[in-house]
Amino acid sequence: MGSVLECLPQDCRVAILRLRSLGDCVLTTPAIDILKRFRPDLRLAVVVEDRFRAVFEGNPDLDRILRPEPAALRTWRPRLCLNLHGGSRSAWLTALSGARHRAGFAHFRRRFVYNLRIPRAQEILGMERVVHTAEHLASAMFHLGVPLGEIPRAKLFSEPGGDAPPRPLAILHPFAATPQKTWPRERFLAIAEHWKQSGLEPVFIGAAGDDLSPFSSYRTASGTLSETKRLLKAASLFVGNDSGPAHMAAAFGLPVVVIFGDSDPAIWGPWRTASAVVTSGGSIARVEVEQVIGALSRLRVPA
Repeated sequence: MGSVLECLPQDCRVAILRLRSLGDCVLTTPAIDILKRFRPDLRLAVVVEDRFRAVFEGNPDLDRILRPEPAALRTWRPRLCLNLHGGSRSAWLTALSGARHRAGFAHFRRRFVYNLRIPRAQEILGMERVVHTAEHLASAMFHLGVPLGEIPRAKLFSEPGGDAPPRPLAILHPFAATPQKTWPRERFLAIAEHWKQSGLEPVFIGAAGDDLSPFSSYRTASGTLSETKRLLKAASLFVGNDSGPAHMAAAFGLPVVVIFGDSDPAIWGPWRTASAVVTSGGSIARVEVEQVIGALSRLRVPA
């Protein structure tokens, strides 16, 4: 008997649950890419919260983007429901999906929901080391039947943003989920001043609720994820904290420098783009401006 994916009927429907957050959603797209390349006939839907919907908009691998509601999932009528999220809500959505095959990692809570339990990524990939989030998510596809192979870059798509900027755009993202992951604002401003002297146009970005007023002497942009995608697509490089926009920048293939605090770069570092990780091995406040400038120099981009 073949693998689950080999046994799925032609043109059948699959639902992939990835409710949140921004970085996780971006790093789910390589797994979706792998699945679609192996079975291009499958009709794929992703289940995601509305605030992260834009991550998947425009992705040709997907036939539908669904809200995380039982009615929407049951209307889709998936033969396979793959939970890549792992929380209680996504477990119950999987249980209520009506899918014959319900897959989730064996370490997820409420294991009884899944009749296909996916082992550790290390076991699937044949390696004993810390795995990147993109590797972890892609390993599910390999377990379900895709031949083991290279895991591609994340994929984002954006409509053209109009005229090209007069100077190359250099994006800075000075926000993060916690203070322990947030580099001091004055050091971001120092990087912006270096870029300005190099002929680049620094642009500080943030979400709609972020306070960009400390950076008002430079161009700032806050708004929807769709707007952030358009800006990143037009940019030349990125410097930011360990947060979702760094993964978005990497998905567009920008040279990326990411400043880390207490999270593990082996798990959350930039994926498949020219990049450098800067860390002090302790508090993020100990990372100096010169370290970031040095990282930019190693990437051979203006400092």
